[in-house]
Amino acid sequence: MDGVDPLLLALTGLVGLMVGVVVALLLRRGQDRGNQEVDQRLRQLSESQAAVQAQMSESLRAQERALARSMEERLSDFSKKIGDRLNESQTQQSKSLTDLRERLAVIDKAQQNITELSGQVVGLQDILSNKQARGAFGEVQLHDIVENVLPPSAYSFQASLSTGTRADCLLLLPNPPGSIAIDSKFPLEAFRNLRAAEDEASRTAAMRAFTNDVRKHIKDIRDKYIIAGETAESALMFLPSEAVYAELHANFTSLVEESYRARVWIVSPTTLMATLNTVRAVLKDVRMREQAGVIQTEVHHLLADVGRLDDRVGKLQRHFDQATEDIRQIRISTEKVSKRGERIEDLQLEDKEDSEAQITPPVRGEE
Repeated sequence: MDGVDPLLLALTGLVGLMVGVVVALLLRRGQDRGNQEVDQRLRQLSESQAAVQAQMSESLRAQERALARSMEERLSDFSKKIGDRLNESQTQQSKSLTDLRERLAVIDKAQQNITELSGQVVGLQDILSNKQARGAFGEVQLHDIVENVLPPSAYSFQASLSTGTRADCLLLLPNPPGSIAIDSKFPLEAFRNLRAAEDEASRTAAMRAFTNDVRKHIKDIRDKYIIAGETAESALMFLPSEAVYAELHANFTSLVEESYRARVWIVSPTTLMATLNTVRAVLKDVRMREQAGVIQTEVHHLLADVGRLDDRVGKLQRHFDQATEDIRQIRISTEKVSKRGERIEDLQLEDKEDSEAQITPPVRGEE
């Protein structure tokens, strides 16, 4: 070590230093080149990433636009459906409200009718609670039924009889059977007591009272309105209630048989109408019989007129036959005249031919 040249050592150190510097420079250059490649790759990667991002952004924007359009279309369709549903619902609600108003109006009118009917029922109950008003009610109903079925000449209201009594209605029928009187009776109080009876004792008492009232009416009608030689042998008792009539025929058959024996026929509004229809048929038959003689007389006159018409037609036929014969004779005469004229013309023609033959000179050969 001590024998080594310091210059050599210095040179060696300088060479080593230079080698180190060169190595360092080489290493630094390699590192710079690697950094440039990395930077280039990073730039390429960045550019590729930017392109991918741009492509993805464009794709996302396209999807966003498509999604927006789809959402707008769906929202528009949904809004249209909602609007149609709302309009339909509004129309149905308006119709339902209109129907509801109409039904409420009908119900209101029905309620008014019910109120009026209730008032009329109350008024009718007030009327029927009074005997005189109840009698007037039966007479008015009888009046309406008779007027609706029979002609005015077939009845008379409040007709006076020879006994001085007045019949509510008198049916003017020919003999037989004669005029039939109708009297209106309405045993309403006894009927109400009968319906309101709750026990056997009260029901028995009500039935007894009802029987006595109806029996009294039957007797009064028999004695007042069946008059020999003036009216028919029977009369009618008019009950203006179908319920009373049904009760009477259902539970008081013996009382009905009593009326048959007294020749007092009990009728309700329905059966009275049927009876009056029968009366109208009888009146029609009577009128037809009354008119039968008139019809026969008119038929006789009609036959006489037909006979005279036949004679006159025969005379006219004879005149026509004579005129036909005269015309035939005239035709014969005219034919004769025509033939004679033709003969005269033939004779004149022959004379003319003879004269011409005399004047004509003879032919030379014939001379």
